[in-house]
Amino acid sequence: MKASLLFLLACTAVLAVGARADTSEEPKALVQKVQELAQKATAMAKDAFSRVRESEAAQQARQWLSDSAELAKQRLVWLKEQLAELWKKTPAA
Repeated sequence: MKASLLFLLACTAVLAVGARADTSEEPKALVQKVQELAQKATAMAKDAFSRVRESEAAQQARQWLSDSAELAKQRLVWLKEQLAELWKKTPAA
């Protein structure tokens, strides 16, 4: 998370330099431009973080489903063996 904050600060600094180049020398306009660009950068960073979280959650869900499917297969094989044993023990009518 520290690297993410550092990245966000670096992006803000780059945006500030870009805003300074885009606006006149008036400080209020510069501050307004930096605030707008920082808000856009923050929104983009939040979107990227949510995508990463969604991706991690999807990976965990796939892993859980895969593990559960394997366990279900093992249980079905065991149940089939148990039924076969039971079938052998039942007397023919």
